[in-house]
Amino acid sequence: MNIEEYRTYCLSKKGVTESIPFPKLPNVLVFKVMGKMFTATDINTFASFSIKCFPETIEELRAQYDALQEPSYFSKKHWSSVVMDNSLPNKILFNWLDISYDLVVKGLPKKIKEELLK
Repeated sequence: MNIEEYRTYCLSKKGVTESIPFPKLPNVLVFKVMGKMFTATDINTFASFSIKCFPETIEELRAQYDALQEPSYFSKKHWSSVVMDNSLPNKILFNWLDISYDLVVKGLPKKIKEELLK
């Protein structure tokens, strides 16, 4: 996966916007669904991207996949950093983006979730 495939895939999801919201991190591109972040990456390097994960399985996944590591800026209990070292097929990367998106959607307030599902 390259950064354009990542960006296109994220933007193909319903209710998704992209922005660079952190003034002190001008290279961090963030994708949000209905205003809530589900993934982010450094647009200059695309060395990794962050995803939200199931807290119950996050440690097991990190043990299974070397490319899945603790994030630098997010909660280690809910987020992981996916290192783009070409060790994982795109199918797994896209699946993890789907899970991250779905977890954020699941946590949206009922009214916002209904708006998304229209």
